[in-house]
Amino acid sequence: MTTPIIKPHCEYSELIEKLRSRGMAIDDDARAIRKLSQIGYYRLSGFWYPCRKPKTDNDGNYLKDEKTKLPLRHDNFQENVNISDIIDLYLFDKKLRQLMLDAVERIEIFMRSIIAHEIGKIDPLAYEKEDFINPKIIKTKRKKGNVVNYWFDWLHRLNHLVDISKEDSIISHKANNKPIPFWAVVECWDYGLMSKYFENMNGRCQNLVAKRLDLDNATMLTNWLVEIGLLRNKCAHHSRIWNRDFSNPISLKGVQNDPYFQKLNLDEHARKKLYGRIAVIWYLIKKIGPGSTWLLRVADLVDSKPPVDSCPFTAMGFKDNSGFPRELFSI
Repeated sequence: MTTPIIKPHCEYSELIEKLRSRGMAIDDDARAIRKLSQIGYYRLSGFWYPCRKPKTDNDGNYLKDEKTKLPLRHDNFQENVNISDIIDLYLFDKKLRQLMLDAVERIEIFMRSIIAHEIGKIDPLAYEKEDFINPKIIKTKRKKGNVVNYWFDWLHRLNHLVDISKEDSIISHKANNKPIPFWAVVECWDYGLMSKYFENMNGRCQNLVAKRLDLDNATMLTNWLVEIGLLRNKCAHHSRIWNRDFSNPISLKGVQNDPYFQKLNLDEHARKKLYGRIAVIWYLIKKIGPGSTWLLRVADLVDSKPPVDSCPFTAMGFKDNSGFPRELFSI
């Protein structure tokens, strides 16, 4: 068996010279080395990847990787690529992640609260009972005939979180051997548990929650929560998001006639990018806290994006490169 070839280890100074030999401008070696040591060569490489020269066929068409479908690129960089701009782009992305997490936290807590309120008023222990769950979720056949009970999987995860919870209200109920009501147990839920419970609920229960957000399409809200959860995970794990191409375009089935989304007129490209997720998050945030200034902070940050030629605003899903479309959001 042939041993795979592993790239040799390089010291920071060698990495600097490798980048310089490929056409990247580096004005301050000491700072560049410091940033490589703080952030990591391969972490930063995701930010300078669009700046590498694309591979094309004889007709000038971009060649793409068969597996990833991403454009294939040469090692050499395009013109006017400076490592300082790449570092600024990395910091820009970091600030974006922080703003996204700020909004997702608000959505998560609100959803936990209204699920507990609307379903808890029917039964304070509804979260333990199959009566509130879509029967199709209880036993689902997978490939090869395997039967999976997604509801039991969810309940097992909940019980684990209850067991390890340090929340005073949870500890108090357990210490006094009291059943934990819905409005208390949600304090130990994480985003994934919240999103999955909403997805598992029967249609009647989903609609009770969706109406609190003036939505009449629970399937679309399920999609929003899943896609926002994926964005949250990218942010929580410090992954690049500014030009991320998410696998699925975020669904707008159910709000096509809403004036807000009609004005935005988001195409599939926008709905697969961060822009589409910003639009949906802001729609929810406005329902939760009408006085929020979150979008203004997002717009200001987007407009401050480092002016790297190979990293345009359209890579975020915007229709053009003029910056954040404030007029479409009436801000």
